[in-house]
Amino acid sequence: MKYSKQREIIYNFVKNNPLHLTADSIYEMLKKDQPNLSLGTVYRNLSQLAQHNLIKKISIPNQPDRFDGTLANHFHFLCLKCHKVQDLFIDEIATIEQLVENQANVAVQKLEISFKGLCTTCKDDPKQTLR
Repeated sequence: MKYSKQREIIYNFVKNNPLHLTADSIYEMLKKDQPNLSLGTVYRNLSQLAQHNLIKKISIPNQPDRFDGTLANHFHFLCLKCHKVQDLFIDEIATIEQLVENQANVAVQKLEISFKGLCTTCKDDPKQTLR
C-alpha cells in the first residue's frame, strides 16, 4: 500500500479513538481540521486499511460498518438500543478458537464473536426503547 498523508491521518484517528465509528462519523470529525478531505477518500482509505489488517471493520446487519483500531484479540458487545459498540477483553472466551480447532480438526483463520443486548446505560434507563 502506497503512502498517503490522508490515509495516515485517517489511520491515526481510528487507532487513537476508542469509539467504533462509522465512515461518515470519521469524515465529519476529520473534516474540521482537514477541509480538503472528501467522504469518498475516507471510505476508500478505511477499506484499504481494513483489507491490509491495519484496522478492523465491524459489520453489523442493518447498520453502517464501524471501524476499530484495536487489533489485539477481543470481542464486541452491540447495544440493541443505542447501537454503541463496546470492546470486550475476556480471556476465557479467547480459548474457543483452540477448542474449535481441536474438536473439529480445522484451522481457524479468523474469529469474530459479538454479543448483543443492552449496554449499562440502556439497561438502567426505562425511557429507552428498542430502535
